[in-house]
Amino acid sequence: MINEIKYKPIGVIHSPFKEPKGTPIQSAGAIGVDGSVEVFTEYVEGLKDVQGFSHIILTYHFHLSKEASLIVKPFMDSEAHGVFAMRGPSRPNPIGISVVRLVSIEKNIVHIQDLDIVDGTPLLDIKPYVPKFDIREVERIGWLEERVHGVSTSKDDGRFIRSEK
Repeated sequence: MINEIKYKPIGVIHSPFKEPKGTPIQSAGAIGVDGSVEVFTEYVEGLKDVQGFSHIILTYHFHLSKEASLIVKPFMDSEAHGVFAMRGPSRPNPIGISVVRLVSIEKNIVHIQDLDIVDGTPLLDIKPYVPKFDIREVERIGWLEERVHGVSTSKDDGRFIRSEK
């Protein structure tokens, strides 16, 4: 059994959001928000051919989130749900994903749009977004069925921010 898994950031995400509170909760609610990804020098070679994609998937570490609870009240509902039935940042493994628009790449800087990530967030990985691979027809979306329409106006209200001790 694996007891511990360690990841090393490959870069850092830069955005206009200086704290979680007020940040859009999904990239679909951050249309037109500009930012960038600074890829560390030792990983720049891995950006070869990325510019051929209009969108990329960023995987990152929610470095500011508080310790996870297994039952959580998410941003878009007043009822509590299991942590695995929501996409909030306080999780047993605080890993986030966002699909963003790729604007351009200049050396180690990847310019992006539709950004819903806090400035300074450690980047774990970049993958190309490929609709044929990533879009699925779905029959149901659980408790979000009646609430998903609110994603464009929903913002982080600070409930998952780690408190300083």
